Amino acid sequence: MLPAHTLSRFSHVFSSLAPSAILFSAAWCSAASPGANAVPQPAAQPASPAPRPPDVLLILADDMGFSDIGCYGGEIRTPNLDRLGREGVRFSQAYNAARCCPTRASLLTGQYPHRAGIGHMVSNYGTPAYQGYLREDCVTIAEALRAAGYHTWMTGKWHVGGNQAPNVPATWRPGTPEQPGPLDRGFQRFFGTLGGAGSYFRPPMLMDQRQFVVPGGEPFYYTDEIGRHACDFIRDAARQDDPFFGYVAFTAPHWPLHALPEDIERYRTRYRDGWDALRAERFAALQREGLLPPGQTLPPRDEKAPAWETLDPARRDWESQRMAVYAAMLDRLDQNVGRILDCLEATGRRDNTLVIFLADNGGCAEAALPDGSNMERYRVPTSSGKLPRMGNNPGIEPGPEDTFQTYDLPWANVSNTPFRRFKSWVHEGGIATPLILNHPALNSRSGRIVHTPCHIIDLMPTILDLAGATYPTTRDDHTVPTLPGRSLVATAKAETEPGERTLFWEHEGNRAVRAGNLKLVSEYGSAWELYDLTQDRSETHNLAAENPGEVAALAGKWEAWAKEAGVRDWSQLKRSRAVESSSRAR
Repeated sequence: MLPAHTLSRFSHVFSSLAPSAILFSAAWCSAASPGANAVPQPAAQPASPAPRPPDVLLILADDMGFSDIGCYGGEIRTPNLDRLGREGVRFSQAYNAARCCPTRASLLTGQYPHRAGIGHMVSNYGTPAYQGYLREDCVTIAEALRAAGYHTWMTGKWHVGGNQAPNVPATWRPGTPEQPGPLDRGFQRFFGTLGGAGSYFRPPMLMDQRQFVVPGGEPFYYTDEIGRHACDFIRDAARQDDPFFGYVAFTAPHWPLHALPEDIERYRTRYRDGWDALRAERFAALQREGLLPPGQTLPPRDEKAPAWETLDPARRDWESQRMAVYAAMLDRLDQNVGRILDCLEATGRRDNTLVIFLADNGGCAEAALPDGSNMERYRVPTSSGKLPRMGNNPGIEPGPEDTFQTYDLPWANVSNTPFRRFKSWVHEGGIATPLILNHPALNSRSGRIVHTPCHIIDLMPTILDLAGATYPTTRDDHTVPTLPGRSLVATAKAETEPGERTLFWEHEGNRAVRAGNLKLVSEYGSAWELYDLTQDRSETHNLAAENPGEVAALAGKWEAWAKEAGVRDWSQLKRSRAVESSSRAR
């Protein structure tokens, strides 16, 4: 049965699947009375109760660049995230997996994306590394913590459970073998969406537990609802007095550019100086924050971005409004982080909650065509029943529900300051993310910045470490692979300085390997490039030509990892996708 607050906010139920079972156990103990002739003994002192394990709150932003939030150099108003960062631990060299679902798969399982089953996106290419949904021989954080007595819940974007078309409800089959949902992978409560993108005012594939629902009645904005339901789930866990693991996967600031008028108004004139001035402003702020190595320089704007002063006034006005809406979306995300933190305080759980915040990939250069024809699968009716005006048309102001626009490459270049490239690439602009860890056991009065490289594969070991939970060796009849990452607890506490390690990436033929300070990276179809990230975090001075030995050694490491992970050649994979698509068409 849907909760009363949900029934008041949703009007139509598409389908219902059987709810998942939740098992409860209890233990009883008894005490024997001493015999009549027993020597009186001092009254036994009750044993001190074991400290309750920490609650864990994992917050993920969607398509957010490295320098968007305030404590990472941004001008967007994010006071709640800034407080978490400046009172907690910030990581300056944290990495994700370059794109939405590969990052989510890796984040939830502690495995590299291919080993988790999502080497590309959510289409099934017929091999375990590219099946498009979480593999059965991987364990999620929710599964591991639920076995340790945690209450587990999720709000927001799932996107690791197979391929569904937002505009074709017949393709929505959560709970089936090829479309496992959150409730099938360790979560006891779920409110959110199955797929990767959609309207913020009427999101497709919206679910409450196992039921599809459509917003109706009261005004609906998805970011607010993700925060609202997170608070509901926190209060439920507090009533049960269980530790909880909560996964809050915001869709903001992923396209479409949808925001509330009062948030847009705050930024309406902020971006009239354009992207060139803003990149310089953010670069200076990053340096002041101490998030960049000394001696770094800001590289030129991306070669596909025009100089701001070359745009005519009307175009500049529209461009500045697109960025204003993007900022408003992130502002609203932060407001809901504040709402969730307030809920933790009100339930007495804040002081023992590990809060983790990061983004799934860098700023997104994907562009909607002026007529929106490349976004057709997202053309679904608005709450008024009309179809939205799709596409990046300068004659349409971005933000309202009946529009569908993106903010495009030049502003994504700002979001990723000071790095090159974007979401889907494995240059720093695609994979560098803010990472905040905040817990009393880790925090210091002035906050800390950790410059040790780390990766999303490290977050599951970190969470299990603080929770005192055990990583299982089997799941059902499957042997579970060991975790390739390592706990960040000692590093965050500044207790140890870990040794050098090697990290790997592959997405759509874009490849990278980082060993110590050296990074070898290649855009699909291009030669390897070599960078020393201590001197050149922005990857502007290619050292490959003068260091062939280093290139060969790192390339060999990448090839060995790729073979073990099941990476396939991207050109072959694209052909197999074409065969799959043509077969379906027949």
